[in-house]
Amino acid sequence: MCTVTYIWANGRAIITSNRDEHVNRPASLSPQSYIVHGKRLTFPKDPQAGGTWFVTDEAANVGVLLNGAAVRHISRGSYVKSRGLVLLDIIAGSSPIETWHAYNLTGIEPFTIILMQQGKKLYQLRWDFIQKEILVLDATENHIWSSSTLYSKEIQEERKEWLAAFVAGKEDIDAEDMKHFHMYAGNGNEENGLIINRNDIMKTFSITQTVIEQNKAALFHYDLLEEASFPTHL
Repeated sequence: MCTVTYIWANGRAIITSNRDEHVNRPASLSPQSYIVHGKRLTFPKDPQAGGTWFVTDEAANVGVLLNGAAVRHISRGSYVKSRGLVLLDIIAGSSPIETWHAYNLTGIEPFTIILMQQGKKLYQLRWDFIQKEILVLDATENHIWSSSTLYSKEIQEERKEWLAAFVAGKEDIDAEDMKHFHMYAGNGNEENGLIINRNDIMKTFSITQTVIEQNKAALFHYDLLEEASFPTHL
C-alpha cells in the first residue's frame, strides 16, 4: 500500500502495488473472492483488520490504497474504521465513485485511493482528515504514487524519474516489465527503493498487480516473504 504505478500500454491498463509494512504486522492471506455487501470482490486480505489495500471486481473496477494523503500526518493512534475496510466499501458500491461521494469519512485516518472504474476512468481520491479530494486523471498516461507516510516529496520525485527512465524508448510495456520495475527499481537502496528493508523493522511484503484489457481483469500477487506467486483470473 505504499507504492503504486499505473501504465497504459496498447489498450491495457497495468496497475501494480508494493505493500510496505512493519514486520510485526501479519502477512496477508492470498487473493480470494469474497462477497462484500452483496458483491463479489477479489483481494488479498489483511488478517489483522479484515480489509485490503488492493481490490478488484468482475466489472473491472479496481481500487488501490496508499497510507496518507498529500502530506505526512501524525497518527492519532485510534480511528473509527480501518482504511482497508473503507476501500472494500467503496469498490462494493454499484458505482464506486458515487459511493465515494456519499461516504462519511469522519474519524478515518488520512489515505489515498487510486480508482479505476469499469476499466475506463481513472481517479485519485484523497482524504486528509478534513476534506475529500477528487482528481480525474488521464487514463492514457503513466503515473506513480508513493505513500506520504514513508517517502518524502524529494524521494517521490526521484521515483517518478525512475519510472520515466524505465519506460523511455520502450515500444510496448507488459505486466512482466512492471513486475520487474517493482522488484528492482532503486535496487540496493533499502531505504527508498521499491523493495525496502529499513533496519529489519519496515519491509516490502508483497507485489500485487492487475491487468485490465477489454473490461476484463487478471490479478497477480507475489508474496515476498514466502516467495510464492498467486495468479487469479476474474
